[in-house]
Amino acid sequence: MNILNYISGKFVEPESGEWLEDLSPATGEKIALIPKSNHHDINKAVDAARKALPAWSSLTNLDRASWLNKIADKLESKYEEIAELESKDTGKPISLAREVDAYRSVKNFRFFAEMIRDIGVEKYEMEDATNRVIYKPVGVGALITPWNLPLYLLSWKVAPAIGMGNTVVCKPSEMTPLTADLLMKTIDEIGLPKGVVNLVHGDGIGAGSPLVSHQDVSLVSFTGGTSTGSIVAKSAASSFKKLSLELGGKNSSIIFDDCDLKNTVKGVVRSGFLNQGQVCLCGSRILVQEDIYDEFIDKFIIEVEAMKIGDPSDENTNLGALISPEHLSKVEEYIEIAKSEGGTILTGGYPSLSEKYKNGNWISPTVIADLDVDSRCSTEEIFGPVVTIHKFSTENEAIDIANNTRYGLAGSIWTSDLEKGNRVAESIHTGMIWINTWLHRDLRVPFGGVKDSGVGREGGKWSLSFFSEAMNICTKNK
Repeated sequence: MNILNYISGKFVEPESGEWLEDLSPATGEKIALIPKSNHHDINKAVDAARKALPAWSSLTNLDRASWLNKIADKLESKYEEIAELESKDTGKPISLAREVDAYRSVKNFRFFAEMIRDIGVEKYEMEDATNRVIYKPVGVGALITPWNLPLYLLSWKVAPAIGMGNTVVCKPSEMTPLTADLLMKTIDEIGLPKGVVNLVHGDGIGAGSPLVSHQDVSLVSFTGGTSTGSIVAKSAASSFKKLSLELGGKNSSIIFDDCDLKNTVKGVVRSGFLNQGQVCLCGSRILVQEDIYDEFIDKFIIEVEAMKIGDPSDENTNLGALISPEHLSKVEEYIEIAKSEGGTILTGGYPSLSEKYKNGNWISPTVIADLDVDSRCSTEEIFGPVVTIHKFSTENEAIDIANNTRYGLAGSIWTSDLEKGNRVAESIHTGMIWINTWLHRDLRVPFGGVKDSGVGREGGKWSLSFFSEAMNICTKNK
C-alpha cells in the first residue's frame, strides 16, 4: 500500500514523486511505500499550519480539550488495529503493542484533555496591583518522533501541542509510518479543522532538516538519538526556536544485597529487554552488590533464557525482531567489541526460527559479564537486547559507576531499605529514577534527562508549559 502525506486536511503524494520502502523487521518483506518528501512538501505543510493557527488558537481550552477527547474516542475504537499495525511495523510482540502502545496512545489524548480543561486562573496579588498569568500558543510546532514507540510518542506530543492552541507538522520515523497514518485518518474522520495537524513522511535530510530549520516553525519537540538531537539543536538554536530534546540513555539498574531477589530479577529482566531493549529508558547496565552477585546471575540467566523469541503476532512471544538490518549490525558489532574488551558472553546468539523469518532482524538477548565499567559497551548506548553486568561493593561505588557515562536519562534501584534507596537516587545524575520498580509511569511527572540525554522536560504541567508561552498581565489597583 502507499502511505500519503497529510497536509491541510488532505492526503497527498510527495511533490518529488519519489518513495521510500517500509520493510517488516520480522520478515524483511515490503509492507508499504511512503513519500520521500522534500522542502516543497514541508513548505506546504508549514503554510497550512500557519494559516490554521489564528482560528485554532482562538478556541477556548474547553473547546480544544473536547477535540482531544474526540480523537481519543475514535482511536479507542481502533485499539486492536493500532496494536496490529505497530507490531507489524516495529517487529515488537503484539501483546506489548496492545498493552503499551495502543493503551498509551489513547491515554495520552485523554490525559492532556483533562489537564487542559482544568487550567485555572493564575493570579498573584500585590499590595497595589494584581498579576494575572495567561498561557498563549507558541505558534507552529515541529514534532519529530522515533521508530521504537511510534504512536505512543506521537500522541504524547500532538495532544499537548494542539491542546494548548498550537498547530503542528509531524515527521515520524520513515521506518515506522503505519500508525502515524492511522492517526491522520482518525483526525480526518472526526473532522478536526484542516491544517491543525499535518504530517509529512520522509527521511531526516529531505524532510526533517527543512522542517526544523523552517522560518515559520516556532517550536521543536524531538525524540531520538543523541547525535541527531545535536544537529536538531544547532538548527533550531540559530533562529531561537523553543526546543525540547528527549535523547539517548545508558541507564543503570542498581541491585543491593538486601533486595527482594525474586521480584528484582523479574523487574531487571523487564527493564533490560522490553521491546528488544529498544527503549531509551531500558536498564542496560546492571550493577550488583558483591554478596549476591553469583546468585543474581544464576537466576537472571534462567529468566532471560526463558523468554520466548519469535513471531510478533503470537500472543505468547516475549521478544520480537530489531527494527532494521542496519540496527542489527550495530548490535552485533557491539557484541564483538565486548569480546575484544574482555567480556564474557553468559547467554546470547541467535534464535532458531522458521524459514518465514530468515530475512528478519533477529538476535537473542545477550548478557555480558567481566567488562570494565569504563568500557565502550558499558558506557555507550547500544539500544538493543544487550546488557552488561558489573559487581560493586559499597553504596558510593555503585553511585560512581552509575554516573560514569555521558548520559543521564533514567535508572532503577532495588533494595528493601527505602531510606538508602532514596539517598542513592538523589546522588545519581539523571532525570528519572525508580525504586523497586521500572517504567511505572505517572503522566503528571516530568519526563526527560540531563547531560547527553536531552534538554528540557515534558509530561504533565511541563508539557503544557513547553507548548505555550507564559504572559504576565499586571493591573495597578485604583
